[in-house]
Amino acid sequence: MDWMDKLLYPLQWVVAWILAIFHEIFTAIGLQADSGWTWVLSIAGLTVVIRALLIPLFVYQIKSQRKMQLLQPEIQRLQAKYKGKKDQYSRQAMAEEQMALFRDNKTSPWASCLPLLVQMPIFFSLFRVIHNMPKVASGDVGAIGGFTQQLAIQAENSSIFGISLSAVFTDPGVAVKLLTGVLIVVMAATMFITQKQMMAKNMSESAMANPMMQSQKMLLYVMPLVFGIGGIYFPLGVLIYWLVSNTWTMAQQHMVIRNMPAPGSKAEKEMLERKARKGKTVKQEEIKGSTVTEEAPKKSGQRQQPVSKNRKKNKKR
Repeated sequence: MDWMDKLLYPLQWVVAWILAIFHEIFTAIGLQADSGWTWVLSIAGLTVVIRALLIPLFVYQIKSQRKMQLLQPEIQRLQAKYKGKKDQYSRQAMAEEQMALFRDNKTSPWASCLPLLVQMPIFFSLFRVIHNMPKVASGDVGAIGGFTQQLAIQAENSSIFGISLSAVFTDPGVAVKLLTGVLIVVMAATMFITQKQMMAKNMSESAMANPMMQSQKMLLYVMPLVFGIGGIYFPLGVLIYWLVSNTWTMAQQHMVIRNMPAPGSKAEKEMLERKARKGKTVKQEEIKGSTVTEEAPKKSGQRQQPVSKNRKKNKKR
């Protein structure tokens, strides 16, 4: 067992058990234990479980993105304040004020990356389980959780269109390169489309004008490229996991953007137009911020001043 297996063993143990449980479920309903499609369904089941567990993180991501939208006037005020000041002290002061603004409002421009970052250890754990599958089958490596030697032998003997789950693009054979190549392209394409629809439809013009969005735009092209190139070393089983995960993300994000768009975004305008065409009354709170109530952004370095009871009564009058 190398250092990576030792580091990821707890997650590998969980991933292997989930795979084993789904495999047992599908064989119990009549599917063949050594069929490649049984293992594909088991990997899909693993993906659904992982993505379901990540739903709270996805909700946090959406809320953070909405808070970033509401913070745009404050961010633009800071940019105007330090416009033309390129000395080190001014740039540091602007960065500190921006970080204080994000901290006070409990958000971050990098919140959109959280689901991907959390998935990476799980992704590599599945990678190592499938990578070690031949060694577990031969007995050179012990069982990983519920992934026993018998299960490993069944998985190793299974295939999809005659291709093993542990096969990679660099393996010899036209069929291997064709199937894994198609999956790599589709995987990268779904990742690009998911990020593109978020930027194109669920961000206001002021948010897109933020200089910080330049780094986000770079990720739009860099991440699919990285996974596309790295995909030639991913086993077929891992490619299936990532494809199912990307499809889940794309569908989930489409539903959220369609029904709960960010304030001022193109998706919000489209939602209001759909309701108008159907003759539905558009509520005032939907115009201000879709269906989610947002808190007013807190300005960095400012605190709420106490108000006496008499002053409160006068305000009400």
